[in-house]
Amino acid sequence: MEFTDVVRTTGAVRRFTDEPVPDETLARVFDNARFAPSGGNRQGWHVVLARSAEVRSRLRELSRAGWEEYAAYAAAGHVPFAPGEDGRWQGPAADIDFAAPAPRNKFVDELERAPVVAVLAVDLRQLAVTDGDLPRQSVVGGASVYPFAQNVLLAARNEGLGGVLTTFLCRREAEVKELLGLPRPYAVAAMLALGVPERHPRKLTRRPVPEFVTFDRFDGPGLPAPEK
Repeated sequence: MEFTDVVRTTGAVRRFTDEPVPDETLARVFDNARFAPSGGNRQGWHVVLARSAEVRSRLRELSRAGWEEYAAYAAAGHVPFAPGEDGRWQGPAADIDFAAPAPRNKFVDELERAPVVAVLAVDLRQLAVTDGDLPRQSVVGGASVYPFAQNVLLAARNEGLGGVLTTFLCRREAEVKELLGLPRPYAVAAMLALGVPERHPRKLTRRPVPEFVTFDRFDGPGLPAPEK
């Protein structure tokens, strides 16, 4: 596919056909994705492909638990798990009802049906967390793992597949690490599902360039959008 088509049509795909993804195709996806950048080119990622029904069932249960927490925040009108205005985690607000039944999440509930379920882990010892001592939520460490995750999704799209990245599973990291045998230095970064989509997103909605690219200051003039 043309690069522009790939980046403009790689939307979140959560519904897949029953068509399996051959290992040869999957190998090409990860062979291309591995060229993602990482701090010092340390490539601290590791991918565990969930094949057995037992592992997939347990991943579904753990993802569901994370989804229920996420849904409780959303139901109360909050951005789920977002830090406060000072950039620090304040803990859940008092108006969040974690006991309320969560709405159904068809993707999570039918996780076992996804042709490919991949858990992305990262060796924390390989991350250059240059903002780790700042008085706000740290974000920099993700720069050494999430470009790889995005490359997986882009490479999958190039193969005619679709996919989605979720982090519900991270809410149950201890159980996931035990289930998958992840060594102590590793953290759960995400779960990705891939497969032949029931339909590909054709028109993604994103903010125009002048709204998020400015000159000299945050409130400076915006970079003009490219001519169509």
